[in-house]
Amino acid sequence: MDKTTFLAIYLNDHLAGAAGGVARARALAKAHEGRPDEERMRRLADDVAADRGALLATMQSLGVPVRHYKSIAMSAGEKLGRLKLNGRLRGRSPLTEVVEAEAMRLGVEGKAACWRTLLALTGEYPALDADELRKLLARAEAQITVLEEFRTVAAADAFGGRRGPRRMPSPAEPV
Repeated sequence: MDKTTFLAIYLNDHLAGAAGGVARARALAKAHEGRPDEERMRRLADDVAADRGALLATMQSLGVPVRHYKSIAMSAGEKLGRLKLNGRLRGRSPLTEVVEAEAMRLGVEGKAACWRTLLALTGEYPALDADELRKLLARAEAQITVLEEFRTVAAADAFGGRRGPRRMPSPAEPV
């Protein structure tokens, strides 16, 4: 296998993750209809969908074929993930909010890593647009901030404790 094959596999794996991320973000936005953070969650879902589109465009510019079976499998897995026990037989529980925020944040962290990887490859792959990748990375970092604020509030609602965003400890500090 050559480096182009590895890049195609890598990008298709991220595209599959993006399919799950779009579905999860839309479900989260729908769950927040009529709530104070409705607009913020809708914008997040729109941005996540736009990022998937940007990844598809990047793959096309590189001549990377889309492996639809991976995205289909991820979408099915995301739907199955909604069936997890959350402490309630019907409806959403406060625990659902925490788990979804954490899952979304992990996905966006992965997306940001993908944009960083592609940015590092711009010298080797002229079809990659460094300015566009920097914009996508900045948007992912903004999404991480939104999700962390949402997660912090959701955790406080579910478990008690401090509400609202707080300074994240450095790796050397105890949590």
